Amino acid sequence: MRCPFCGKEDNRVIDSRPVEENNSIRRRRICDACGRRFTTYEKVETIPLVVIKKDNNREPYDRAKIEGGILRACHKRPVSVNQIKRTVDEIEAEIFDREEKEISSREIGELVMEKVHSLDPVAYVRFASVYREFKDVETFMDELEKVLKAENTRKLTER
Repeated sequence: MRCPFCGKEDNRVIDSRPVEENNSIRRRRICDACGRRFTTYEKVETIPLVVIKKDNNREPYDRAKIEGGILRACHKRPVSVNQIKRTVDEIEAEIFDREEKEISSREIGELVMEKVHSLDPVAYVRFASVYREFKDVETFMDELEKVLKAENTRKLTER
């Protein structure tokens, strides 16, 4: 590691601590040559992930697309930004736990639908209507009936 001030490689770590929920390490260093201090961060390098789209095109995985979809579905719903962030973190963890270099957008979509369903039923219907590309009111109503049935079952088990 070169000192950003003098360019020498003679430095030592004086403090280390985990950051970003233990996903990276912050190291405080001091240069033995010039005596100045600087900070470095270490992060685990993940396998580059490619998403296979419906038309078989491939594009790099983009966390922001998942976040954006969930944010739009949860617009004006009682879901906090922290809940959305946690949900996206869970989805991302499941995707990367597979240790595959490619994943279909369909698999990601199904995973997102499952997580959004447990987050908020209205957000789920919103997300599903876009993701499943409902062509008519009947298809929409079928999905809505499934949600209502699941909600009623959940309420009965809570009693």
